[in-house]
Amino acid sequence: MKRYALREKTGALDPERDFEEINRLLATVEFPWDINQALSFALFRTYAVPSVGQLLFDTGEFTERVQKRYDDTTLLLDAVLEHGFDSAPGRNGIRRVNQMHGNYDISNDDMRYVLATFVVTPVRWIEQYGWRQLTHNEVVGATNYYRRLGTLMGIKGIPATYTEFVRFLDEYEATHFAYNAGARKVADSTLDLMTTFPPNNRAPKWLINIFARSLMDDSLLRAFAYRRPPRPVRAVSRGALKARGRLVRFFPVRKQPMYARDLPNIRSYPGGYDLQQLGTFPVGCPVAHGDSAGEIESLKSVE
Repeated sequence: MKRYALREKTGALDPERDFEEINRLLATVEFPWDINQALSFALFRTYAVPSVGQLLFDTGEFTERVQKRYDDTTLLLDAVLEHGFDSAPGRNGIRRVNQMHGNYDISNDDMRYVLATFVVTPVRWIEQYGWRQLTHNEVVGATNYYRRLGTLMGIKGIPATYTEFVRFLDEYEATHFAYNAGARKVADSTLDLMTTFPPNNRAPKWLINIFARSLMDDSLLRAFAYRRPPRPVRAVSRGALKARGRLVRFFPVRKQPMYARDLPNIRSYPGGYDLQQLGTFPVGCPVAHGDSAGEIESLKSVE
């Protein structure tokens, strides 16, 4: 394969119709490492909204069982990515996510914000650190993928375009980012987990921690009351990722897709897993909400 063959392939696809294929190619073949890192940071950003961070702290899942929560979230979303929205695994994955969310009082705005981080953060990451830039077709396709996911999760008022997602995300963070003690504990736990991932586990924890903080913008650092790394440290950290992107351009082209289950970070299920047993099972009936309640309800009828 030529280095830019996949870009030509996504350019020939229709982002309004083929968004699943476009996003799958980007996430598993063209930018698997970058998008995995970006989505991890996307989830991390959501902690800085106190209503989100405090809820995650109250459940105890992201402080007491953070590896399992990381694995379960990644594998559930990965089932949708690999098999598609209309497949049995994809529908089971979305159903599990809806069942878990339905047991908590989560506002539509917070749900919409979390969705926005999954749309915007990967694009911004690749703009800064990717080995090439995303095309307009790819951005539209990835945006439409998450718009479909948001619809199946019952989220209302989903932005129609990437530009609208960016505007919503930036305004929401400017209004809602604030310090919260519980959210800080969730952030600390997540950063501690990251120091254990290969090859990070070969370096001192303090070094991985300061590297991660060097990638955070000032508003995120303030929300967690994290110390801002010195300017030279930030420059070296970000420069290292940019250098990696330039080097990857000359690597052999990936021929086989890489899914989340293939990553060394996923460690909770060495013997395999049952998709329908992933996640949490709080006491009580999940609550379908929003204009898409009927569509969510239909996910429960998968045989």
